[in-house]
Amino acid sequence: MKINFFIIGVFLLNANMFSQNPNFHIYLCFGQSNMEGSATIETQDKIAADRFLVLQSLDCDNLLRKKNIWYPAIPPLIQCHTGLSPVDYFGKTMIKHLPDSVKVGVVNIAIGGSDIRLFDKEIYQDYTKTYLEEWFAKKIRDYKGNPYQHFIELAKLAQENGVIKGILLHQGETNQDDEKWPDYVKKVYNNMLNDLGLKAEDVPLLAGEVVNEEQGGVCASMNSIINTLPEVVPTAHVISSKGCEVRDDYVHFNSAGVRELGKRYALKMLDLKGYKIVY
Repeated sequence: MKINFFIIGVFLLNANMFSQNPNFHIYLCFGQSNMEGSATIETQDKIAADRFLVLQSLDCDNLLRKKNIWYPAIPPLIQCHTGLSPVDYFGKTMIKHLPDSVKVGVVNIAIGGSDIRLFDKEIYQDYTKTYLEEWFAKKIRDYKGNPYQHFIELAKLAQENGVIKGILLHQGETNQDDEKWPDYVKKVYNNMLNDLGLKAEDVPLLAGEVVNEEQGGVCASMNSIINTLPEVVPTAHVISSKGCEVRDDYVHFNSAGVRELGKRYALKMLDLKGYKIVY
């Protein structure tokens, strides 16, 4: 009789996480294609990191994963057929510098091509057809037509196991040059805090720049707007994309760029949480 030790391991992992653990730090991650993961997943990225977990958001037969279950964080972490995301190296960098007693878990909902207002629970239906192509419509259907609600349900489930410590955002390409973007983000952030019973001072928001002007970024003009976010959301911090390598479309980061961006998110979060960086 063959024994599937991976399945047994996942069962034991979840069986041991039935109560809230203050040393299980949860991070919520959302946005559009760069956060979703468009970079190539390479061999080095497939190595599971001890103490880094993902709460599966969808049933993915190709990954042998079921939604609402914690798994070792091996990409893809968002949807079933996406690529490498900054979240991957955010988590790996976090556990590298956190005490051995601390685990990190991530919850991810990102949709390529999405307007930030797709995550506004009051008007999201106005933005479910930003793109009319089937690829976009399918992504919305996968989240039962309401990505924000799907996100909140996952986050509440995660709260049963750990403590939400921060929120990561990478979005802006679809909202390029919209000066109201910081206000849109503020509304979504405040809704998340209210719906999950969180305090802003305990849950900082990290927002990454889109591909930088120096890298020829097609949407680089958005970065000046992204950098005004802390003026509107005092607990927000912007993560620079300067020097992060890009793909030949000059909209998406390549694998090396994604790894570097993820590390920058982590180093900022560690600094905000008061952890000493040890190299």
